[in-house]
Amino acid sequence: MKASLSFFILSIMISTTLFAEPIPYKIFEKDGSKANFDDILDKSMSCDVILFGELHNNSLGHWLELQLAKELAKYDTNLVLGAEMFETDSQILLDEYFAGTYPAKNFEEESKLWKNYSTDYKPIVEFAKTKGLRFIGTNVPRRYAAFTSRNGLIELSKLSDDAKKYLAPLPIAYDSTLPGYKNMGAMAMHSKDVKYIAEAQALKDATMAHSIILNMRNGGHFLHFNGSYHSDNFEGINWYLKLYKPGIKIITISIIESDNVKKLPDDEKNTADFIICIPSDMTKTY
Repeated sequence: MKASLSFFILSIMISTTLFAEPIPYKIFEKDGSKANFDDILDKSMSCDVILFGELHNNSLGHWLELQLAKELAKYDTNLVLGAEMFETDSQILLDEYFAGTYPAKNFEEESKLWKNYSTDYKPIVEFAKTKGLRFIGTNVPRRYAAFTSRNGLIELSKLSDDAKKYLAPLPIAYDSTLPGYKNMGAMAMHSKDVKYIAEAQALKDATMAHSIILNMRNGGHFLHFNGSYHSDNFEGINWYLKLYKPGIKIITISIIESDNVKKLPDDEKNTADFIICIPSDMTKTY
């Protein structure tokens, strides 16, 4: 009897220790002060565009994206979702699938889906479809990004008029002094195949920003999912949104991984309006 009671007490102690903090992530504001999910939601409601910078293989991050979409949809009937993971030339496929033209099997076979689509992005796409929300493929077709990485932004003018429909308007402004582009350019300077990789990144950022602005609804919010590098440090998509639409209200969210989620590392401060710190051993989807 005493042994059973001791085991019962020990079990309670272990459970209390393990689940004292049931939320396995922490949210911080850009200055490192603590925040919560409601803070993100409140700030999102006062902005036009929410740039959710993800780590592509982090399962918890994708779940949080879905939760933010669900919460915003409760209050905003004009909510639009969009993602880097779908390209502008795939919009017809998204629109036809959402309209019920064909089943998911056809859509998934013909779209250029990322390898983790079924686990990470399909739940968000299906949520948008069920709720009757628009979902926009914002990214430049990868063939034009590859073309730019070899030839530079200036050569895009040689593309056909049909091709240019899938890009941000030319010529595309490019600030090579922005730290994100400067760092990428330095890494690729000795490779002829990706000599202009920073300019290719700028093409993606510009096209995503242009796609967002084209598809915003009056009085509604646009929730956009992209790799964190495309919006960290208020550069990338954020920079082009402000260029194309001065006065636009934007918030940025960035996901990071850390061995200690209780404190935001100093070098991660000011990378976004909100930084979500997730344990580095969180399940990866690839």
